[in-house]
Amino acid sequence: MKLLVVGGGGREHALIKKLKENPSVTEVYALPGNGGIAADATCVDIGAKDIDGIVRFARENAIDFAVVAPDDPLVLGAVDALAEAGIPAFGPRANAAAIEGSKVFAKNLMKKYGIPTARYEVFDDAAAALAYLESAPIPTVIKADGLALGKGVIIATTRKEAQDAVRSMMEEHAFGASGDRIVIEEYLEGPEVSVLSFTDGKTIVPMVSSMDHKRAGDGDTGLNTGGMGTVAPNPYYTPAVAERCMQEIFLPTVRAMNAEGRTFRGCLYFGLMLTKDGPKVIEYNCRFGDPETQVVLPLLETDLLTVMQATVSGTLTPDLVRFRAGHACCVIMASEGYPAHYEKGYPITLPEEVLPSVYFAGAARKDGETVTAGGRVLGVTAVADTLADAVTAAYEKVGQIHFENAYFRHDIGARALKAEE
Repeated sequence: MKLLVVGGGGREHALIKKLKENPSVTEVYALPGNGGIAADATCVDIGAKDIDGIVRFARENAIDFAVVAPDDPLVLGAVDALAEAGIPAFGPRANAAAIEGSKVFAKNLMKKYGIPTARYEVFDDAAAALAYLESAPIPTVIKADGLALGKGVIIATTRKEAQDAVRSMMEEHAFGASGDRIVIEEYLEGPEVSVLSFTDGKTIVPMVSSMDHKRAGDGDTGLNTGGMGTVAPNPYYTPAVAERCMQEIFLPTVRAMNAEGRTFRGCLYFGLMLTKDGPKVIEYNCRFGDPETQVVLPLLETDLLTVMQATVSGTLTPDLVRFRAGHACCVIMASEGYPAHYEKGYPITLPEEVLPSVYFAGAARKDGETVTAGGRVLGVTAVADTLADAVTAAYEKVGQIHFENAYFRHDIGARALKAEE
């Protein structure tokens, strides 16, 4: 069986490694992939947003099944285009991917169908937004409506920060057209939880929960990043919380999308805040999270390809998705300076035995070597029976990987360990 995976980061590397466990898989192509993924798939220099190029390649190479992993091609209709070409593809169609592609759509959906979320206002005029901020409660959260590489959300702790965020998005166009409309919403407090789920539009099966570490520095300091590490499961996500989320958030979201004529099939990601008033949705994503995927999939016992095929065909059942007991920890090794300015092009050295635990994100091949080619360079994951052992093992592996200007947080899992006490 020939597979195609669209994307080129750590998430895609994790998906590819898991998909290859199925014995029927004979070939995997990554479009575009990266220099590290090249050890596990044939990388093809076709960009993730080149929908015509992706479909052409899939046709010409008789691809049996495709996985569209990043948000941009999903929102642009990659799954629709592949389906029209007769190629089954995992991921939502464009009209369902709007649940991530437009913050305004997502917030209005939750309001209409009574799904718990933060109170909010929508603005398409900077002057009106700035006038609202004169008396709005602070802290507050400013969100660009469209996709912004995970960077279109500003948590403003002062009125000036909030005003600056509005001007940056709406007047200076920091995120292009994504900031033409914005959402200003209530700041929620409580533990954050990420829950990825498989859904075929009828059945929804949550995966193991996870805890992300978004700030660049130890102790959750510094700039927001795409994620400096993750652990799974999240100790705050108890069975009682999980059941409440299923009844109040997960099932209502699937039903709401059906009612809107936007049936969602694929991976639906719930970013949740466990507030004193109960769980509330911070955000939806229309795809696997990065780096959450790097801790969730190593705990998946059942076959990923089988689950994905059932999701596409509408035959998903809970018994198809089973996770092992235990814990996983992923530490991201980045380039010093990320997410601001950083240097790249440095050789990466690591022992062969560590490779199965490594998911490459920003890597390239140059003169026969794998070199750094991004801010987040790679993720290192360890699985163990206890969280403490998983954290220790992940950092032991990190210690065996070397490249110039390597940077990583030293406290991934610390919050979760404290919560377990």
